Amino acid sequence: MASVKFLSLYNMKFLIVGLGNPGTEYNHTRHNIGFDVLDLFAKEKGVSWESVRHGWRVEASHKGRKLIFIKPSTYMNLSGKAVAYWMQSEKVSIENVLVVVDDLSMELGKLRIRPKGSDAGHNGLKSIAESLGSQNYPRLKFGVGNNFPKGRQVEFVLGTWDEDELALVNLASEKSISLIKEYIFGPKSLSWSPE
Repeated sequence: MASVKFLSLYNMKFLIVGLGNPGTEYNHTRHNIGFDVLDLFAKEKGVSWESVRHGWRVEASHKGRKLIFIKPSTYMNLSGKAVAYWMQSEKVSIENVLVVVDDLSMELGKLRIRPKGSDAGHNGLKSIAESLGSQNYPRLKFGVGNNFPKGRQVEFVLGTWDEDELALVNLASEKSISLIKEYIFGPKSLSWSPE
């Protein structure tokens, strides 16, 4: 009976990781949407970030589920180091991890949660797969569009949102929080698209 109780508690704890780069020069860039979504969620929960090993951490709960939010300070291409460390430290299984990340292949504001997938050339996802030895970890992809000239991808993802994009980005950020809340109660494939 004790083992069943342990399993139940184990499945009620989630590690939500928002990807981004540390440093004020990266604040509110497309590549840092993972940070921004978690900042918004933490604000909704009324909790404050604390500086910890490999990043910033905050703890919250939602309808009986324990949520550990992490924003890695390792820079995007070493995100896996922070994810692996906090999975082990918090004793969270790979199925109960959710990585919030920007996606160039999806239209602006489109959201999609999947239980696994390829890194699609994203350095943060590539690092996580290398550190975990698996692509089978859940991720919430936030579409940032691909409205940039050929060869200007890096400049685009490290750039801030255009003025006319902000309303949609803010709406999709709120919807991201709704999807995360749904995800922790079971459905592993979720999506939302702007009208």
